[in-house]
Amino acid sequence: MAKDYSRTQRIGDQMQRELASLIHREIKDPRLGMVTITGVDVTRDLAHAKVFVTMLGKDSAEDIAQNLKVLKDAAGFLRQQLGRTMKLRSVPQLHFHYDESIRRGAELSALIERAVAEDRHHEGEE
Repeated sequence: MAKDYSRTQRIGDQMQRELASLIHREIKDPRLGMVTITGVDVTRDLAHAKVFVTMLGKDSAEDIAQNLKVLKDAAGFLRQQLGRTMKLRSVPQLHFHYDESIRRGAELSALIERAVAEDRHHEGEE
């Protein structure tokens, strides 16, 4: 029962909160849009962390690639800042990945709504 919420999950959650704050406050690159950290997966040995991000209003592949490049370039700085705020012996390497789950969820919701509307339209014709 004690392993339900492991240390790596707690560290990932804290990193998510800290990174969201750091990116908003410290990264001044004009190419970076509105970035949201949706999750952080930390390896068991705390050597690497996958940081999943989404961008508000940035759906094109070029915008996503540009934002990921800015975050990748700032990864060393962000890691250094995390080292100052978090009490860890070693801070994991940050690897940024685009999280497509929100966009896919919106697409699926739109498909469901369209199917329901078509069913109502067909019921009205009968």
